[in-house]
Amino acid sequence: MNLELSGKAFLITGGTDGVGLGLAERLLAEGALVGVCGRDEDRLSSARARLGESALVFKADVTVGEELDRLLEAFIDRFGRLDGLVNNAGRSAGVAIENSSDDEWRDDYELKVIAALHLTRRAIPLLRVTKGSVVNILAIMARTPHALSTPTTASRAAGLALTKTLALEEGPHGVRANAVLIGLIESGQWVRRAEAAGEPLQEYYVELAKENKVPLGRYGTPGEFADLVSFLLSPRASYITGVGIALDGGLSPVI
Repeated sequence: MNLELSGKAFLITGGTDGVGLGLAERLLAEGALVGVCGRDEDRLSSARARLGESALVFKADVTVGEELDRLLEAFIDRFGRLDGLVNNAGRSAGVAIENSSDDEWRDDYELKVIAALHLTRRAIPLLRVTKGSVVNILAIMARTPHALSTPTTASRAAGLALTKTLALEEGPHGVRANAVLIGLIESGQWVRRAEAAGEPLQEYYVELAKENKVPLGRYGTPGEFADLVSFLLSPRASYITGVGIALDGGLSPVI
């Protein structure tokens, strides 16, 4: 299927490793123009090597509004248009509410909610011109929180509300907004956890998939993530907006 992405421009936050980087590579293979951002110098260097000179690889801390502004300005200076925004920056954070601190909650919301809100708000006028779309990358626990899962589950639930509201407000302007709720997907954070545990990566993936009782019996891959998000960004998904799609191998207990 031709996704009709050639020549369109997409910006991905948290795109210097893991699923964000895999998505950037897929979009480039489809002929799209791509910009990514991150904070870690090593990952930025690795992303530049993998994506090549045609991509914009920009150092930015998404929790700093001025840096997001500079990121978007650099993106438009480079490509002249914005067809899609993927708010992918984030990390896992779970602690007992009793033991949590205000700062932990503020930091999580700054990273996962305020950053996405700030960049999306700046992007709306550009997306109205191209009839583009926003994809917010969340987690299945946004719908099914469990013990020791906040502040992540709370901030991800806020991301769902943000997605739906954006779809309602911007649909009349031709802008779509959707969310992808991921379960266990191979990514940089799991690589680092396996290294910290001193376990071979693939064995670590198999062990956790079994422990979490994933119905398909394995982790998802960055390629499978890229397939779904690329489709949602494309004109082929032109009548899909305001939804959250689980990418979890059947792990979520809700439909």
